[in-house]
Amino acid sequence: MGDSGDKAVALMRELRTAAQLQHAWLTQSWQHAGTSLHPAAVTVLSELGRHGECRPSDLAKRKMVDVSVISRQIAQLAAAGLVERRPAPEDGRASLVRISAAGRAQLERWRDQYLEYVGRALGDWTEDELESLTTRLTLMNQGLRDALVPAVCPPQAGEQRK
Repeated sequence: MGDSGDKAVALMRELRTAAQLQHAWLTQSWQHAGTSLHPAAVTVLSELGRHGECRPSDLAKRKMVDVSVISRQIAQLAAAGLVERRPAPEDGRASLVRISAAGRAQLERWRDQYLEYVGRALGDWTEDELESLTTRLTLMNQGLRDALVPAVCPPQAGEQRK
């Protein structure tokens, strides 16, 4: 791969740094909010807000984590009144999880705080620059998904394998 290999490694390094910075912001925000929820709970709430009601196992697949991790996060969110559970109509042993009205309101507050942070960081970027990078990263992430074993990383809702 040569020089392009070095560039690919540099790209992945920068993406890892971006993820670490986002995690640092999330952790810092959580500490200031004084919540007892784990910071990862906001990503679960965000997934439910974006994709709607689903089984915990489907949520775990989308997040690429074990269902036990999602179950703990759902339990925390339910105890805080941010999500609701109900039996799945086709199988009463399974449950469906959805964001509650309180969860939607909390998610909006967190979104506003996040947009303020991102605005400070990327305020001088044009709409075209943001859209271009987002498009390229979406394509890159799909390529990375496709390179994984299908059972490990199923397509996201609305996506198709190439």
